[in-house]
Amino acid sequence: MTVVTGASRGIGRAVARTLARRGGNVVINYKQDAEAARSALYEVEEAGGHGRLCRADVEDPEQVAELFATVERWYGRLDHLVANAAAGPAKTVDQVELRHLARSHAMNSQSFVVAAQHAVRLMDRGGRIVAVSSLAAGRAIPGYAAIGAQKAALEAWVRYFAAELAPRGINVNVVTGGMITTDSLGHYQRATGLTEADIVPHIPKGRPGTPQEVADAVGFLLSDAAEYVTGQNLVVDGGLSISAPFCGHPE
Repeated sequence: MTVVTGASRGIGRAVARTLARRGGNVVINYKQDAEAARSALYEVEEAGGHGRLCRADVEDPEQVAELFATVERWYGRLDHLVANAAAGPAKTVDQVELRHLARSHAMNSQSFVVAAQHAVRLMDRGGRIVAVSSLAAGRAIPGYAAIGAQKAALEAWVRYFAAELAPRGINVNVVTGGMITTDSLGHYQRATGLTEADIVPHIPKGRPGTPQEVADAVGFLLSDAAEYVTGQNLVVDGGLSISAPFCGHPE
């Protein structure tokens, strides 16, 4: 069975649906939108899977601990963790305040470490952990400094977890999405003034990606076909990272 954080919408919801099509058990973690979470649960069950809802703010280590304690009571063990939940301000570097730094760290880096530590204790027969990252971890994307720096830390943590957990049969990887059509993308565009028209011309595939396309990559890394893949970053961006300038607005 699989825990997916931030699974009530966007990429997390698409991951939950993808696993449901395989007949899997999925714990849909969400922070506050119970209606969206129930809708995601309905989609999981319609797709042939089994789901349960578990509300927890992954910024709070105590709530993360309770999330995995609940999973242990329900199932006794865990096969997969997909660390998808993310948040942070769309600010330039001179606008970032201490509170922004604290939240970006808690949400994008710390939450992964704490969740992975709890997940590993339940992976008694090996398992898979996949974190969802951003191109901003390795490129300077306007307004993304606070998130991007913590996503870079997340990717470093993935490498350390992968190296140390491989002897225990646990693979740990990253999936990085490019311009993916989610609610978060809309928020970013409104905050920075960058539009789809600014970015799409720099994407070799000529269009934004979908949450499902990222979810398919996550699904691969959770599958038996990825048994020998660990500590890696699978980028799903239509070629954006190999072609686009990110420092300032695209020309």
